[in-house]
Formats: sequence, structure tokens, C-alpha cells
Amino acid sequence: MTVTVLAITETDVSLAAPLSTVMNERLKRLAAELQKVHLKELESVEPLMQDIVVYMSYNSKYNIRWKIVNDVPDFISQAVADQCDKLGYIRWKTSSLYNFNIRK
Repeated sequence: MTVTVLAITETDVSLAAPLSTVMNERLKRLAAELQKVHLKELESVEPLMQDIVVYMSYNSKYNIRWKIVNDVPDFISQAVADQCDKLGYIRWKTSSLYNFNIRK
């Protein structure tokens, strides 16, 4: 299984540009760490041709949030949730109106 973790960085230019730069770099580093270290075990999960894509971002209180953006089996979703919970990341809450991964 191919694991991809993408950092969704803020592109707004504000007065706190140096802080924004530091926070964006931190988010990119944590996304790479999640992919290469914490979710590495998923690379050997069958089927090997399937992929999982995880988005990471900051919420309004600068907590790291995450969400899986493609369809994966429930045990894969649970494995990602367990790792993110251990790291203190919160689940990215979205409106079901625009969530295309809703299972019926």
C-alpha cells in the first residue's frame, strides 16, 4: 500500500509571516514523519497497489488535525486513527455535504 501524507499549509500573508513560515515548516516535517515513521507498517499491507492519502493541517487553535481523503478499508482507517491519537492529533471534522468518503 502506498502511503501519502500531505501538509495543507496556510498561504495567507499576514503580519506574523515569520511565525507562519515556522508553523508551515513544522507541519511539513510532522507530515513527513507521520508518513515515513508512524505509518510505515501500512506499506506492507495487502493490496500493495492500493493507496491511502492523509491530509494534515492546523485548526483555528493551532492544533494539528488530520483526515483520510480516499476510500480505504476500516482496519486501515483505524490504524491511522490509532497512530494519530498517540501523537495527539485530532480528527478533521468536515461537513457531510462535501465529504465524498461517506459509507452507507
